[in-house]
Amino acid sequence: MSYAIVRNEKLTRAEVNGKCTHNDRKAKNHTNKDIDPTRTHLNYYIKKNNYTYTKEFDKLRKEQNLAGHLRENSIIMCQIIFTSDQEYFDRIGEQETKRYFDECYKFICNYKNLGEKNIISAVVHLDEGTPHLHLMFVPVVHTKDKDGKDIEKICARDFWKGRDSYRKLQDAYFEHVKSKGFDLDRGLYVEETNRKNLSVEEFKKVTNYAKTKETLKNITLELPEVPELQDIKKMVLNRDKLIEDQIIKPKDKLIKQLYTENISLHKELSKQTEIIDEAEDFVKEKKNLQNKNQNLIIDYQLLQKEKQESEEELKFEYQSKIEHIEHKYQKKIKELEKENKSLNKVIDKFKANLKKFLKWLCHKFSYPCEDDLIRDFNKETYSNINFEKQLDINHFQKENNEIDFEM
Repeated sequence: MSYAIVRNEKLTRAEVNGKCTHNDRKAKNHTNKDIDPTRTHLNYYIKKNNYTYTKEFDKLRKEQNLAGHLRENSIIMCQIIFTSDQEYFDRIGEQETKRYFDECYKFICNYKNLGEKNIISAVVHLDEGTPHLHLMFVPVVHTKDKDGKDIEKICARDFWKGRDSYRKLQDAYFEHVKSKGFDLDRGLYVEETNRKNLSVEEFKKVTNYAKTKETLKNITLELPEVPELQDIKKMVLNRDKLIEDQIIKPKDKLIKQLYTENISLHKELSKQTEIIDEAEDFVKEKKNLQNKNQNLIIDYQLLQKEKQESEEELKFEYQSKIEHIEHKYQKKIKELEKENKSLNKVIDKFKANLKKFLKWLCHKFSYPCEDDLIRDFNKETYSNINFEKQLDINHFQKENNEIDFEM
């Protein structure tokens, strides 16, 4: 597993030129023992500075008329280091490694609309343990003055505004290199590691972990045996005063000093190895969390599938019930329609027979018309009926009152 690594360092004016000496390899004797002078000629610039970083800064500020109230301890420049691990660069080869750092450079040019003009220097080092890009830029923000006029101002605080500014940098950088075809993982979040970001110096110590581990194995903290001062005095007879002052005491002092420094170095190296051991534990923990996360994803997918199957099963069940109910009601409706049709026929036949019956009664009892017959019937029976309305089917639907025909 290889990570897309980016580290940022804010620098004051007093700190800038020290970076320039290191990045441009101007020192005669390098304090960094990882530098291999026989490979320094392989280093190359994506953007080369013509002067020292401070002179380049002053020149840039004057030419672009950059605003900003700078003090002696103000941040005037930032150094970003881009890298990954040696195994990854070995795997992708020289051409892809070069393309990787070119994309890193393009990323910073466009990040927060910085612009290539505000980049002081960008140099790739191939003469150390792992290839990496040192990119120096002036943190320029595009803003407005008190009159609302557009200005460009040097302000590291605004450029890295917000507690999650470095998280956003890492996210954006990872997305960029990923989109360009580099198969890398994003570095761990601070919340995951529970550690602060390493400075550039600490970062280089971490990359020397294997060498540090080997050094710790071979180092000894025993004070070297030296002749006792009194024994030497006996050997040299009367010349002991001169030898003691010029040879024995200085050497004895140097040995004790080196012994003290040896103990301090051992503590520092032990501290570095502890940091790496902790990092390895974090990597193991991350893998465990990733495995758990993968299992959760699988469980979630299974639950989603079961939910979908249950929904389809319920949908089928309810659809079947709906169809069954619809079929049942359709059948009942047809039965009622058939029954109503039969009733209508009975009523029509009854109406016809009733009319014949009324005519027969009128003829039988010598009534001039049917209306007179009905009138006398209502009068004698204390009723108030209308045979036509009561035999009308629409009238039956409006009134549910029973008709009493009893006399």
